[in-house]
Amino acid sequence: MPVDEKKNDEPSRRDFLKKAAAIGLGAAVGGSAFSRPASASAKSAFPSAPVPSRIFGRSGIKVSTLSLGGMFDILNNRLMLAKALEWGIDYWDTAESYGGGRSEEGIGRWFARKPETRERVFLVSKLSPRRGTDFTPRLEASLKRLHTDYLDLFFVHGISSIDEMTPDMKAWSQAMKKEGKLKLFGFSTHSNMEECLEGAAKLPWIDGIMFTYNYRLMSKPRMKAAVEACHRTGIGLTAMKTQGGGPVKSDSQTEIDMAGRFMQKGFTDYQAKLMAVWGDKRITSICSQMPNLTILAANAVAAVDQKGLSASDRALLDQYASKTCSDYCAGCGRICTQAMVQEVPINDVMRCLMYAHVYQDVMLARSTFQTLPAQTKTLLDRLDFGNAERSCPQRLPIGRMMKEASHLFA
Repeated sequence: MPVDEKKNDEPSRRDFLKKAAAIGLGAAVGGSAFSRPASASAKSAFPSAPVPSRIFGRSGIKVSTLSLGGMFDILNNRLMLAKALEWGIDYWDTAESYGGGRSEEGIGRWFARKPETRERVFLVSKLSPRRGTDFTPRLEASLKRLHTDYLDLFFVHGISSIDEMTPDMKAWSQAMKKEGKLKLFGFSTHSNMEECLEGAAKLPWIDGIMFTYNYRLMSKPRMKAAVEACHRTGIGLTAMKTQGGGPVKSDSQTEIDMAGRFMQKGFTDYQAKLMAVWGDKRITSICSQMPNLTILAANAVAAVDQKGLSASDRALLDQYASKTCSDYCAGCGRICTQAMVQEVPINDVMRCLMYAHVYQDVMLARSTFQTLPAQTKTLLDRLDFGNAERSCPQRLPIGRMMKEASHLFA
């Protein structure tokens, strides 16, 4: 190929790979959720067997290694629930806050129409302590929306410190278990994850944890030790935010090259990131937001047809993580918060930006931002974030990003 022709071809190649990467687990090549060799059958877009299961901690309960995240409009998408069960995805995760209760209502309508399926589902829901810790009436409301008498697992939603797991919380969880409303109890966390896991390993009444865990974080020494500590004590571990997307959307050549490499091997970089997490056998399940059947099918295929990532594959992920570290908030919110003269939920604001830039879901970003303390926007406009920025291990441009969030979520 002449040099000038090759040069002209490069933008089209780059655009193709960028689009494929952006679509990710959606329809990319030939209508499939991910590229397959030409000889593959049309059925390759769908799982060839049920999604495998792993035992959830010391509970002895087997759950699917892929969990259906319920942060979407289940009310009008019940076909997703039917396909999830058909493909062996029996771990369903939702929360009071998802869609203002519509996610729980959607699952509840499913159980109302198909009550025989309730025993087949490992049902999880969550309540945020930001709305208060008088959980009993709110749990009752969740159970009513879900059309069930009990949850298989309850999470205190989005803690940032293990100190939030108080003796009163322990007493409440044990009372709810005694009443048969909860089988297992734990928490989810997006921030200060290592600290929360380390603390949980010392609390025998914590049964499960959902936490941010991905190819960027899983090789960090403190994270590895914290995960091991929880695993040794029998806590069931669910990974979320496994794509490692950050508050800044990267558009690097490394990302494009990575997408192209994995597509040549028969799967997307999105699926490769899932496989990296499944490679850690201490993780019971990956909770993934799967708002349509294409994504659900692609994730299920990746779970069933796991191709162990090679050493060079993992090296490529490590290289990408290193080159884009300043795009990603690693969740160590205590560091930047303590650098401020006044407390600001920087970590949570970063998560809102991630929803906007990576999920491309501005509505979710704004609704999440609205759950933050009322004075947050005022503080973003008024405070100097220089010290927080200088303290950030990821070298994130915190000041610029806080101003962007203030403008975007006004």
